[in-house]
Amino acid sequence: MPRLSRQHLLMLIFLTLVWGSNWPVMKMGVSGYPPLTFRTWSLLCGWPVIGLVLWRLKVPFRVPRSQWRELFTLAFFNMFMWYGLVIVALASLSSGRAAILGYTMPIFSALWGVMLFHTPLRMRGWLGVASAALAALLLLWHEVSALSGHPVGVLLILLAAASWGYGTQRMRHTTATVATLTLAFWMTGLTTLVMCVLAWLFEPCPWAMPSERVWWAIAYNAVGVFGFAQPAWLILARNLPPLASTLSVMFIPVLGAFSGAWWLGEQLHWQDLAAVLLIVLAIASVLWPAREAVRQA
Repeated sequence: MPRLSRQHLLMLIFLTLVWGSNWPVMKMGVSGYPPLTFRTWSLLCGWPVIGLVLWRLKVPFRVPRSQWRELFTLAFFNMFMWYGLVIVALASLSSGRAAILGYTMPIFSALWGVMLFHTPLRMRGWLGVASAALAALLLLWHEVSALSGHPVGVLLILLAAASWGYGTQRMRHTTATVATLTLAFWMTGLTTLVMCVLAWLFEPCPWAMPSERVWWAIAYNAVGVFGFAQPAWLILARNLPPLASTLSVMFIPVLGAFSGAWWLGEQLHWQDLAAVLLIVLAIASVLWPAREAVRQA
């Protein structure tokens, strides 16, 4: 089982805080404002942030032509599907439900790994997947009746989660040789172009400037999500085994549910606390070092 370095651990903590808190932020941003246009504004403001990071760290921007196809494939499964489908579905679901459904991704990732990438799962891995699945069910315990009234939103988020799960596996097995930050920069640029086209096709009018509250949500997404969280996630996904990287972010839907209850008044139940314990078990099952590794250390 992998051991997280201090750098990866800090990255994971901040990633969880930023992404988990973003669910109610996005919900506020798309309440009364077109969701695809909101996502487009966020990407347009966030893409230059990644560019400044690359320039500051002197990371090359160039991607060899032979790797453009791989770059597009990674962008499609990791970003096009996820960011496009989730923001549309969020308009019809609570932020907590959307976060919970979206972070069924580790389950899909594990299944993709077994079926397509011939990734063996030991008993601890299956225990982690089962714990994560049970936690998701507990978090959705009181939401089933509400979700039944929004089948399209539920389907879109599950499709986005399945796509992201495959993209995570693909990121781990990518043939691209360029730096992860370079991949993140161009994947974000391609996603910006796709979101601009989708917003133009499906939300042509009426168009209006965002309100102050929506601008705040856009700024949070631009700097926090696209400037930091997305590149950090790609780094973790590329450097850690897929099961470890996916289950390690399972606290995000918990934080999304609790922050939604705090900011938006969404109700919590005892099942939420039980789910927290199961998620701790899921993360520990794949990240806790084996006895042999501890003995060698």
